[in-house]
Amino acid sequence: MTTIVAFHAHADDPALLSGGTLARAAADGHRVVVVVATDGMGEECPTPRRAELEAAAAILGVRRVVHLGYAESGHGPVLYPDPPGRQRFVRADTEEAAHRLAAVLHEERADLLLGYDPNGGYGHPDHVKVHEVARRAARLTGTRLLEATMPRDVVVRLVRLIRALRIPFRYDVAALSRAYSPASAITHRFLVRRFAARKQAALAAHVSDVRGTGRLAPVLRVLVWLPVPVFALVLGREWYVEVRP
Repeated sequence: MTTIVAFHAHADDPALLSGGTLARAAADGHRVVVVVATDGMGEECPTPRRAELEAAAAILGVRRVVHLGYAESGHGPVLYPDPPGRQRFVRADTEEAAHRLAAVLHEERADLLLGYDPNGGYGHPDHVKVHEVARRAARLTGTRLLEATMPRDVVVRLVRLIRALRIPFRYDVAALSRAYSPASAITHRFLVRRFAARKQAALAAHVSDVRGTGRLAPVLRVLVWLPVPVFALVLGREWYVEVRP
């Protein structure tokens, strides 16, 4: 049995970015652990999302959920002051955060760590920080590291589809075309359509995000209402870049 630790920035990220991978690994008998950097107390949605994350994790077959305890940093020009008793993740000392993650890797005797690509996917500051912390924790522990990403051409096609369906989309399309990873950098491509229903159900468990006012909420609402076969066509593949020692 392999132990896989998936390190994510926010509560809804595990289902969205690697839900199929985690469900597939759990179904194959591997131990799956999710570590989330932030506690879901952002300005857009001040309600803690821990219960939603626990529900989504159970759907995917995750055995344990760990919170590092940082506060969300937001995705905009203003970085809010730290809330009482907590620190915005983007302000966290990378070495300190990496040691917190490394402690989980040691405790779990992890064989594989999942992080994010150097762009943090679409560039969210917390996602970029996940990339930095995961790389450092992997070096500290010698754990094999795969970084979740998407090929840029796939991102462009998805954005075109979203616009064709007239779904509100508040992201810089030009910036997205330069984000994520070039196809040539991808080392692992997983077909996870068999687990599309679980991935979709895990996304739907994040009620705060689906019903919220965040910039991704309109897209999430459409995704959770798609027929499962259509959802599988749209989000039935997941991509990673392996970081060599």
